[in-house]
Amino acid sequence: MEHLKLGALRALLVALATMLVVAGCARTTTSTTTAGGSDLRIIVPIDLTTLNPILSQNQIESAVDGLIFDELVTIDNHGNEVPDLAAVVPSVKNGGISKNGLTITYHLRHGVTWHDGVPFTSRDVKFSWQAIMNPNNNVVSRKGYTVVRSIDTPDNYTVVLHMERVYPPEVDTFFSESDTPYRILPAHLLAQYQNLNQIPFNAAPIGTGPFRFARWERGEEIVLDANPHYFRGAPHISQLTILIVPDQNTAQTLLESHEADVEFEVTSLSYHIMESAPGLTGDLVSAPSYVAILFNTARVPLDDVDVRRALVYAVDSKSIIRDTEYGTAQLAVADLTPFSWAYDATLKPTPYDPTKAAAMLEAAGWHTGPDGIREKNGTPLVLQLVYGQGSASAQNIAEEVQQMLRRVGVGVQLKSYAYATLYMSAENGGILNGGKFDMTLYAWISGTDPDDSSNWTCAAIPPNGNDVSRYCSQQMDALQARALSTFDRAARKRAYAQIQALLLQDAPGVFIMDQPMRYTHALQLQNFTPNGISEGWNAQQWQL
Repeated sequence: MEHLKLGALRALLVALATMLVVAGCARTTTSTTTAGGSDLRIIVPIDLTTLNPILSQNQIESAVDGLIFDELVTIDNHGNEVPDLAAVVPSVKNGGISKNGLTITYHLRHGVTWHDGVPFTSRDVKFSWQAIMNPNNNVVSRKGYTVVRSIDTPDNYTVVLHMERVYPPEVDTFFSESDTPYRILPAHLLAQYQNLNQIPFNAAPIGTGPFRFARWERGEEIVLDANPHYFRGAPHISQLTILIVPDQNTAQTLLESHEADVEFEVTSLSYHIMESAPGLTGDLVSAPSYVAILFNTARVPLDDVDVRRALVYAVDSKSIIRDTEYGTAQLAVADLTPFSWAYDATLKPTPYDPTKAAAMLEAAGWHTGPDGIREKNGTPLVLQLVYGQGSASAQNIAEEVQQMLRRVGVGVQLKSYAYATLYMSAENGGILNGGKFDMTLYAWISGTDPDDSSNWTCAAIPPNGNDVSRYCSQQMDALQARALSTFDRAARKRAYAQIQALLLQDAPGVFIMDQPMRYTHALQLQNFTPNGISEGWNAQQWQL
């Protein structure tokens, strides 16, 4: 499962949350704790499968893990790197990254303890890396971990990474806010196991984070208590209750009646309804997340760049956003959003121009037939668009795209699949990874670093990466190599500007919208400032 990165799984969860607007069962709350005071109640749309932070399968599991465990480096709500279990963020300037980029040194905080009172040390960091690299552990990704050749721990508070090669995203990837935000595990409890997939710890974990595990009632709630010895200071909230509420109507009722205080992964419709409800407010948090229609560039006629460009001109992204997102998204340019320091604000999205689209298709030899569908050498221009089953938002977008392309003479057949099937590995029959589609409605959430090589390089075509569009360009590969050859942020930003421009030129897809993280919460909740990847980076500061 290595090739299916958590970014894709987190994006999948966004779609699943949208799906829950129209599906789900009613839920009756059983807990006697009421919202308010120093107890906080958080709604999430799905139950969790594990509380082991290297086995997380989606954004909700990662969010809860972030309340119990810590990373080496995180980011604040302005996108600035912040040391977490590390005492300082390694850089070339401070000597934490060697001049040749092949050695990265972390100096750890002193005085940090696990929830059972055992001191946190460099051994825990090395063990956590070894656990991720252990082929017996069912981790989602090892990106950023396989480039580490070895780790030295000269003392309890120093960790030295020896790199296989220069890898500029490493500090933002290695136990940091990447598209796979793993957190540090306790070696003294877990080093005895050959694998961590099925152990008691996964249902009753011990971390270093602001909250300690108390209990888990499957399908109902997870309760966490404040960690009075947290190294950033004791949390203001004395108890967190994670409520499992798959039905959106029930979630809205709990928030409106103030039986819950905050909801994670809110759908666009629910956000629109709830943001102005009495006693509630909404937060739209910039995130490295986009929604696109990706083309299978390995299939005829989508292997023709002129056909792909014509289809991009034929899609009115502004209308899609207006009709489906209720003001909670913005027009995308390419795959980097304003969240990223590498976002190029000078680039402009491809405009909606159906007249130009029709002219380009005509020039490419696709002429209108008697039924209004274009043909070339007797073959009609009919494409299949696949999307996730059960999502009202996905279906609406797919239908709008179908109508837009029909106006320029392109027939579109819609096909929905269960999300598990859509994102499954190629060897298990997955639609996207197996290349069994013409077009797909696709969402992606990445991490702090703008590295998008796993999406757009020849070497990243599944099963080796996430290039489900099968886009392969020597020019793109060269730009990606340049972007990953230096720690100079200005040089990397120039490379990513060229990468974004090339995506617009080569059109492996229609980039429709940049999608923020959406939350609704009680007005009385203070200091709730998600960073666009993780909710709990400052959970100890949350206050009612």
